[in-house]
Amino acid sequence: MSLSRLLACAAAALLAGLALTFAVSSGTALSLLTQATIYAVFALGLGLLLRQNGMASFGHALFFGSAGYVVGILLQLKAVPAEAAIVIAVLGLTAFGFLLGLIIVRVPGIAFGMLTLAVGQMFFLTASRSRGLTGGADGMNIDWPSQLFGLSTSALLRPAPMFLVCWVVLVLCMLGLSLALHGRFGAVTEAVRDNEERARFIGIRTLLPRAALFALSAGITSVAGVLSALNTGFVSPESLHWSVSGVALMMVVVGGYKALWGPVLGAMVYFLAKDILGDWANHWMAIFGIALITVIVFSPSGMAGALQRLARPRKRHAPLAAARPRGAAAAPATHSATAH
Repeated sequence: MSLSRLLACAAAALLAGLALTFAVSSGTALSLLTQATIYAVFALGLGLLLRQNGMASFGHALFFGSAGYVVGILLQLKAVPAEAAIVIAVLGLTAFGFLLGLIIVRVPGIAFGMLTLAVGQMFFLTASRSRGLTGGADGMNIDWPSQLFGLSTSALLRPAPMFLVCWVVLVLCMLGLSLALHGRFGAVTEAVRDNEERARFIGIRTLLPRAALFALSAGITSVAGVLSALNTGFVSPESLHWSVSGVALMMVVVGGYKALWGPVLGAMVYFLAKDILGDWANHWMAIFGIALITVIVFSPSGMAGALQRLARPRKRHAPLAAARPRGAAAAPATHSATAH
């Protein structure tokens, strides 16, 4: 996809979000869309790792919850302004993701997922027991200042502006990833994913690209964590739990990770299903689980893959007899191997 087309798609997505802000008058509906958009950024980061590296992480909630804790602790200590705290949280967790990636991306297959699960649960237990620093199991409130990036925080936290901010961040993240993956970085990571041994043979150092990809995935997930902390003004150890990573992974699978916008679609479907099915059944997660199994069996590429197949024009193959001019001789039959 060309640069002009990517920019046009991003502009169209921004206009769609702006139109949706004015079209939806219910504050409750906008709050639900805000949560869906935040988790769409989370699923985007997790789906990037699965798409480009072929590995599933069960511990990405580590970056999601830690972003809120870093911002909350820095604001509580009054060490830096809120804007700097946000930048430090995102860049710091991205750097931590790179250092962690240098170690864990060496582990293949299911062992990688179990290792991310172990690291994530270690941070969950640390946050749960560090009552003096994180508030322990009760969590901690985040005291945002009266102004953030020159805007009134009280006005920013209203449903419509908050949704618009989260939507703009989502679109910018998707645009940045599209530009990165259509360049050399995307080609290198795909080569490593498809055949790491062959990539090494042609001179690619496979460790650094995989660690960089893990760091980029961690950075996007930490952006979602900052948005969640801004939206709720609260962070708890539950945001670090492995079940949060599992929910995000379900969004990725349902939406489809092969398309960049698939995890975003999965997050939107998940929250809409949660809102609609929650009124009809107490065990809505079981219903969503059935839908998840159905998608895996009948459309392994997710809903995005199914939509792409439906949108792809079907080529009509004319019969050979109809395509051959009348009276033309048929092509000579080839001799099979058994005839010799």
